[in-house]
Amino acid sequence: MSTKTLLSSAFKKSITKTKPPQNPDQQTANLISKTLKTSQTFDQTQPLNPNIINLVLSNTQIPPQTCLTFFDHIKKTLNIIEPYISLSCRLYKTKDYDPAKNVLIQLANNKDIEQPVKKIASFVDKNYGFDVNKVVVVRKMFDTLFRVYAENERFSESLEVFEYMKSNGFSRIDERSCMVFLLSAKRCEKYELLWEFFSRMVDSGVVVTVYSMTMAVSALCKGGEVSKGRELVSEMSVRGVKPNVNTYNTLIDGYIKKSEFSEVEGLLDSMRRDGVCYNVATYTLLIEFYSLLGRVEDAENVFGEMLVKGIVADVYVYTSMISCNCKAGRMKRAFELFDELTERGIVPNVHTYGVLLNGVCKAGEMKAAEVLLVEMQSKGLDLNDVIINTLMDGYCKTGNVDDAVKLQSMMEKKGFVPSVVSYNTIASGLCKANRHEEAKTLLFTMADRGVVPNMLSYTTLIDIFCKQGEFIEARRKFREMESKGEKPNVVTYNAFIDGYCKKGLMKEAYRVRTEMEEKGVTPDLYTFTSLVHGECMAGRVDEAKKLFDEMPQRGLARNVISYTAMIAGLSKEGRSEEAFTLYDEMKSEGISPDDTMYSSLVGSLHTVKC
Repeated sequence: MSTKTLLSSAFKKSITKTKPPQNPDQQTANLISKTLKTSQTFDQTQPLNPNIINLVLSNTQIPPQTCLTFFDHIKKTLNIIEPYISLSCRLYKTKDYDPAKNVLIQLANNKDIEQPVKKIASFVDKNYGFDVNKVVVVRKMFDTLFRVYAENERFSESLEVFEYMKSNGFSRIDERSCMVFLLSAKRCEKYELLWEFFSRMVDSGVVVTVYSMTMAVSALCKGGEVSKGRELVSEMSVRGVKPNVNTYNTLIDGYIKKSEFSEVEGLLDSMRRDGVCYNVATYTLLIEFYSLLGRVEDAENVFGEMLVKGIVADVYVYTSMISCNCKAGRMKRAFELFDELTERGIVPNVHTYGVLLNGVCKAGEMKAAEVLLVEMQSKGLDLNDVIINTLMDGYCKTGNVDDAVKLQSMMEKKGFVPSVVSYNTIASGLCKANRHEEAKTLLFTMADRGVVPNMLSYTTLIDIFCKQGEFIEARRKFREMESKGEKPNVVTYNAFIDGYCKKGLMKEAYRVRTEMEEKGVTPDLYTFTSLVHGECMAGRVDEAKKLFDEMPQRGLARNVISYTAMIAGLSKEGRSEEAFTLYDEMKSEGISPDDTMYSSLVGSLHTVKC
């Protein structure tokens, strides 16, 4: 062997034997790794910087479970992002997906750590960005982080991760991950955010399916922008995303809520044209649609059509049919449907009982309501605010206000906290029974208990004060009402006008009429009838007649009360011929006279006009 060869061989050996000096972080990481591999425990005696932690957690020679134990130990004393990211990437590399996701969930829930996504991205780029073998791991980690932030309602961080993935060449952002964001925004009722993110999805080239499109349409409908939702469907159809029955149902529901009924008919035509078949939810919406229009027979027809087509009925479609018939006063048919529902093995829910209770209460059948209530409770269904208030209203309207008071007292003992609706219902019942002082006391008690009065509460108090001639107190309540942000309506102003008219204070009554019109509140039939009655009481029948004639000019259909007020005024003045002319006019309009009118007409025959 030549001298040159020997020297070369010796040089190579010297290089092999000479190891580069390790930096302190690597040395510490190696010691920790060695300890963990032998004992699987770690006793921290000195602070560890992020680099050391990353080196330990990235060591593939340490079992994943040991890494998790190490992580659980250090995270209690070190509130930084790096350990979470290092460990999640380490776990994704070994395909331990659930533990990896749990680590990121812990990060999202840790309020003590500032979580700027830029810092996470910087750490990942530094440690994994140039390793081709780790690209898939990094993508999986960011995709999960995007979902985890969304699920935990940290939407701003989730959007930052989305933008990072989009701007860093992630070949395909998973639409399923985007659905997680959409669902979380929907759950939080952040409909504007949902729509904005869907727009980002489309602009970013994310594959959009009918499911994400339908969620975006739903968000627009919730915000009252149903037409915009329909435009979105048209736009996405051009892109190849066709609406399904759920998309159409969402739009139909939106238009029904906005009372844009002609648009509903147009959507039904589109469904037929596109060959989209109705499902049970569609039929439920159609029944509600026809119910709102008072077209009970049409509702019955579509219900029958559904059954003929073999579409399985559920509790919701039956409840809608029962409600439709209850609203039309067809209680026999409503109970037939209820019996049919139970015969089919469908279990009625609290809403089903609620609509039936509402129907029987409106019909004044309180005994039947009590039977239904017992049956409902025997099936383990709890009472809710709506049902309790329905019963109270039923008792009050049948003149059994004391039963309503007893019901409220009984429910309070069971832990039920009466709402403002409960108090208003009973107060209204007391007023109808001319028990005004009790009604006042009840409403003042309500306020003392911390229940905030609403517009109806204030209006009831104002009406009581006006009836009692306490106009200063009524005005004080009116000012308080406005200061609390409760806007007076026509009923509030009518309470003043009627009170002033009955006390002969017509100047004040007209002042209130002017005030309400200046505030954009339009006088109604009751406003004019009160003024007619006031002028007649004051003996100014001609002024009353002008007001009476003004009603139809304003599109107000006069009723038996307004006719009676005018005829009584004419009769009092001995103007029997004019009174009988009005009486004939009233009958020709299909309005039936009452006993008060007959008394006025008879009295006019015995009144001599001076």
